[in-house]
Amino acid sequence: MDEVRRVSLGIDFGTESCRAIVVDLADGAELAVQVNAYRHGVIDSVFPATGAELPLNWALQSPDDYLESMKIAVRGALEAADITSDEVIGVGVDTTACTLIPTKADATPLASTDRFRAEPFAYAKLWKDHSSESQAQRVSALAVERGESFIDYYSGKISSEWVLPKLLKLYEEAPDVFEAAEKVYECGDWITTLLVGHEARALAVAGFKAAHQPHLGGYPQADYLDALAPGFSAVVSKLGQDLLAPGEKAGVLTAEWAEAFGLRPGIAVAAGHLDAQVAAVGAGVMQPGEMLLVMGTSVCNLMPAREDAAVPGMAGLVQGGLDAGSWAYEAGQAGVGDTFGWFVKNMVPPRYFEIADEEGVSVFEILERAAAAMPPGGQGIVALDWFNGNRSTLMDQRLSGLFVGMTLRTRAEELYRALIESAAFGQRAIFEAFQEAGVPVRRVVACGGLPSRAPLLMQTLADVLDMEIEVSASANTPALGAALHAAVAAGADAGGFGDLASAAAIASPVSATYRPDPDRKRRFDEIYRIYAHLYHQFGEQDRAVMHGLRNIADSNQQEK
Repeated sequence: MDEVRRVSLGIDFGTESCRAIVVDLADGAELAVQVNAYRHGVIDSVFPATGAELPLNWALQSPDDYLESMKIAVRGALEAADITSDEVIGVGVDTTACTLIPTKADATPLASTDRFRAEPFAYAKLWKDHSSESQAQRVSALAVERGESFIDYYSGKISSEWVLPKLLKLYEEAPDVFEAAEKVYECGDWITTLLVGHEARALAVAGFKAAHQPHLGGYPQADYLDALAPGFSAVVSKLGQDLLAPGEKAGVLTAEWAEAFGLRPGIAVAAGHLDAQVAAVGAGVMQPGEMLLVMGTSVCNLMPAREDAAVPGMAGLVQGGLDAGSWAYEAGQAGVGDTFGWFVKNMVPPRYFEIADEEGVSVFEILERAAAAMPPGGQGIVALDWFNGNRSTLMDQRLSGLFVGMTLRTRAEELYRALIESAAFGQRAIFEAFQEAGVPVRRVVACGGLPSRAPLLMQTLADVLDMEIEVSASANTPALGAALHAAVAAGADAGGFGDLASAAAIASPVSATYRPDPDRKRRFDEIYRIYAHLYHQFGEQDRAVMHGLRNIADSNQQEK
């Protein structure tokens, strides 16, 4: 008699779309993938409900879009996988973060109610909403001034993308929405809560985005929160206290959602997770000393560790952030793939596009081919990779990009090569911070959209870091990781796994390995010294230059 096949479902909510994946738990094979774009996409200019223009740096989404896209993507993936509902043992969810949704007590989004349908503050505040920068500065400065212990786990700086600044802005600028919001959910926690029919929140999400540190008592203390704004400590009651570890079972799929998906009710649903963090299992990175680079529009660095150490400029250090038995570091670059995209869209002459059309390739390929023909350093141009601010190690959203060494002979491919090298140099600054803090990196695995499309970037990264870079074969590592978390939540008795380490053992194989070249490494060492000088000059000693320019840009934008 043939053994029954066991599969799990991973649902990945990205910035633009929802992706569903069906994974065979015998070998990790991806049986089907379905993607569905959100109806309204990213709402960052005109608010659809009223036609009004949104303020600068806002980025919203409609919670209803998430549910609509999820249903379509899941049904499509299950149909394409050609499986029966009895074969699916679990469901896992990952999302962008920090993406916040204010709701009623029963998890109904305020944006879906008649009272708040036309109120932008009631909609999902997307991770890349940077409108809370002034609140973020206050949150960080007060914590440092008071010597709050939690701030040490975020390098003294809370991002404007995270929970406290966004909710402080809500509290001060839209008090009626804050008061009506009986709960505020991270997007992943909200989706999981709906799927199981009761509140289900993830420890890792709270740790990385809401300053929750269990060994310090959880969320920041009430007296600190009230010092930010009188009465602001009420925010804690909206966030929830019972938090689930990665891979822990949040509950079982309700009859309503089972019918919507075409599955059987009662199968396991895993605790929600962050899209980058859940990719660690999908890429097989779960051991101390291993570094995962999730490379796309930005780069997120993730690393498990047995003990906590003070690594300067880290975005977060969370116990149980990747696995219940370890600490997890997060660092990263705020812009990499989107920097290349910006450059091609705005800075490349038309003749490059004509050549690309003639050859039937993309402009990126034309630029990369020309850049690859140059030696390290190209024609003597160095860039700072801060075109979307600096996440690590300076934690400063108001820093900006820089080219040094341009002349009247400078061509587009020379600037493109400088951007590639600056991305690698930015990673070296992060790796050196770990090394100097006594947390060495011994293995590097890359995943995401960039590694398969940017071989010059990957080789440059290997040369600059002087380390082998392994590339995960899967193009869907977050969704794959979510599916493997679901298999752990279901448990070995149901055909899943007993722990995350076992699940990671069948994760995506390595599709390519980039090895450093000693000669190029020596040349890059020389150029990196110049990059490091600029890094410290404009990022530490004289930040006022870039801050002042940003202030001028913001002022001019607001006057339009």
